[in-house]
Amino acid sequence: MTDITLLDGGMGQELVNRSGDTPTPLWGTQVMFDHPGMVEAIHRDYFDAGATIATTNTYALHHDRLRGTPHEGRRDDLVAQALAEAKAAQQNRPGTRIAGSIGPLIASYRPDIHPSHETAMPLYADLARLLAPSSDLLILETVSSTRHARSALDGARQTGKPVWLAVTVDDEDGTRLRSGEPLADILPIARTGAAALLANCSAPEAMAAALDVFAGANLPFGAYANGFTQITKDFLKDKPTVDALHAREDLTPARYAEFALSWADQGATILGGCCETGPDHIRAIADRLRAEGHAIV
Repeated sequence: MTDITLLDGGMGQELVNRSGDTPTPLWGTQVMFDHPGMVEAIHRDYFDAGATIATTNTYALHHDRLRGTPHEGRRDDLVAQALAEAKAAQQNRPGTRIAGSIGPLIASYRPDIHPSHETAMPLYADLARLLAPSSDLLILETVSSTRHARSALDGARQTGKPVWLAVTVDDEDGTRLRSGEPLADILPIARTGAAALLANCSAPEAMAAALDVFAGANLPFGAYANGFTQITKDFLKDKPTVDALHAREDLTPARYAEFALSWADQGATILGGCCETGPDHIRAIADRLRAEGHAIV
């Protein structure tokens, strides 16, 4: 059958859920600071569930995300902590990899306020340089527009590491980016240096349409969806907290695995989960993949 790379699931929501702490605008960054070792434990649980890649807890570690918080100026220390916890979880697990996560500048799902290429590209390059020495690949997550894609890819590929480009699509129309632009507009950008093309942090129902578009890119492709009911207007305000988002009750591990197997049937070779998916979801995917004769690599 097919060799499938199995990503992990959500990190930020898993941290918040396990800690029981009141959500803050710093999301999983604050939990990592308050509960050393919890990130490592989550990485271990994902590896135990069958994941072959640990995605670092660095999604929101841009200087602008930390500005005006108690952690302003501590970006490099937080990156080092996140990398160390991923590496610790990877010990004695041959065949696994570390993916250095780079999220959007300023805010997620906000292509309207994403900086210009001239401003953004050096900022993405700066974080990529910190992540690259301890990462096997870099993953640009929740990319919501073509401007975002160009800036992040141009910055990250300067490291020489493989770069996976993960875009977030409209929950009701997977052929469009969150910006409203056609998803097909991403393909020529991806061909300038992406090693793989993925859809992430969108409704699982939107992924099939996105994967049909990706099939024309001549790149490995895949999907990892979120489990939110919707991206609320409250979450799109400045410095939102995750209590503005709500988990779907119908997206059980078994149901999510059904989606993932259908993506594999479309040709996806990289599968995983995003926000509000956890180790049980990844384990369900792994079990189904093996039952269908696929190899997890």
